[in-house]
Amino acid sequence: MPKFVVEADGGSRGNPGPAGYGAVVIDAVTGETLAEAAEYIGIATNNVAEYKGLIAGLKAARTLDPAADVHVRMDSKLVVEQMSGRWKIKHPDMKPLAAEAARILPAGQVRYEWIPREKNKHADRLANEAMDAGKKGKQWEPSRSTAELGARARSAAAPAPQGPPGDAAAGAAKARAALAAASPAVPEQAAPPVGWGSADLGTPATFVLLRHGETVLTPEKRFSGSGGSDPALSAVGRRQADAVAGALAARGTIEAVVSSPLLRCRETADAVATRLGLEVSVEDGLRETDFGAWEGMTFAEVRERYADDLSAWLASPDVAPTGGGESFDSVTTRVAATRTTLLARHPGRTVLVVTHVTPVKTLVRLALGAPPESLFRMELSAASLSAVAYYADGNASLRLLNDTSHLR
Repeated sequence: MPKFVVEADGGSRGNPGPAGYGAVVIDAVTGETLAEAAEYIGIATNNVAEYKGLIAGLKAARTLDPAADVHVRMDSKLVVEQMSGRWKIKHPDMKPLAAEAARILPAGQVRYEWIPREKNKHADRLANEAMDAGKKGKQWEPSRSTAELGARARSAAAPAPQGPPGDAAAGAAKARAALAAASPAVPEQAAPPVGWGSADLGTPATFVLLRHGETVLTPEKRFSGSGGSDPALSAVGRRQADAVAGALAARGTIEAVVSSPLLRCRETADAVATRLGLEVSVEDGLRETDFGAWEGMTFAEVRERYADDLSAWLASPDVAPTGGGESFDSVTTRVAATRTTLLARHPGRTVLVVTHVTPVKTLVRLALGAPPESLFRMELSAASLSAVAYYADGNASLRLLNDTSHLR
């Protein structure tokens, strides 16, 4: 009986947004590419595109040999777990797709394995080629594909993961490498670069991004998101909030204050707003990531208890922490939506945005048009200030990152 490997992937630039999938069938013995498939599918979610990629890969394998033993490898933990029968399929859009995939080949001929995104380069590249073609109003053409060549080159060049992610934590290279190939899941505010000769676009809206002061969990580098204990500022955190309030009052540029709903941010925002004589507006979209069952744990504790889940989370921005937390893709989507809302509400104004590590880094990443792994290449201290200016033509400019001079 022949043995095939099917690698499949799908993506959406907006989730939902313009979407496409890619799939490849490989001879399990020789490693030879036997078939490729890719298609732009219009507006869809990441998960729909991933299922479409799986279906295309299984159909291609069946065409080659309907009796083949098929090993499916995907970086979508959701699809792998659902098709393996370990997770229930609840979303109505997923049920018919999963049922279609299950009918293509007898269940005994197919097995599923989750793999990190960096090991799924071939299918990922095909999916992106399909989305690129769709952007031009065309469909993917096999004759123009460079997926196999590109996958081999990046696989040879990819650095080995070295350590955990975190806010200036040691060994962050592991997560940086693991997320290096992730495609953006939300609109990245793409726009022509601003040059010296650009027209006068008026006064930009400026977000002064303030990470909250320390809590008792901050020095221990524990996961502290929106699904945990919602700690207050520690004594150190309150002193930091007072210090940043004094610095911002001296500058005299802040015109509005908005805050995450979590207590540590509201306390920090209140300290500044009181000094400035302003009111605080609370924005739910500025809350920190929900880290699910990992809340309150150190990285080492999570690795010891949930090793497989942690590896999956590090490898893909669309994987959520154990117990129903939020993926980086989900956080990016809501932070981008909040950014759009605030820009519409405060055109040309300077707004203090009091939030957390992940939202601040996400806003900076989107402003730079940087890939997801850039989240792990920024150090962001408690009570630090960063700033992004947003122009009328859609461009953004990073003006400040991790300023802690007011704390010294």
